[in-house]
Amino acid sequence: MKNIINCEKAPAALGPYNHACEANGFVFTSGQLGIDPSTGKLVEGVEAQARQALINIENVLSAAGATMKDVLKATVFVVDLGDFATVNKVYNDQFGSDFPGRSCVQVAKLPAGGLVEIEVVAFKG
Repeated sequence: MKNIINCEKAPAALGPYNHACEANGFVFTSGQLGIDPSTGKLVEGVEAQARQALINIENVLSAAGATMKDVLKATVFVVDLGDFATVNKVYNDQFGSDFPGRSCVQVAKLPAGGLVEIEVVAFKG
């Protein structure tokens, strides 16, 4: 059975999707941009956007009853692969040495003019 997750502490969806879906203990988040939910606007710069995207993910996971320690896989989308090291620093600060699997890809454009978007899969074990 699929459980829809919507989170009041995450920015409103920019399209027809939910913050996450859960099934059989797995939580699949929608991609999170670096949007501050209190203003509805992107924070400035790739480092701040990466940090805010991870905060948004943490809030979505919390609404689903999971934590960042439950993350098994992350996908990071960046507009400029030249920002890889900056995003890695923020990512490292968030996960420490307990890294999930991850992919990072450069894309031509992200919604709302974002510089980075992150989605995760977690398991509530």
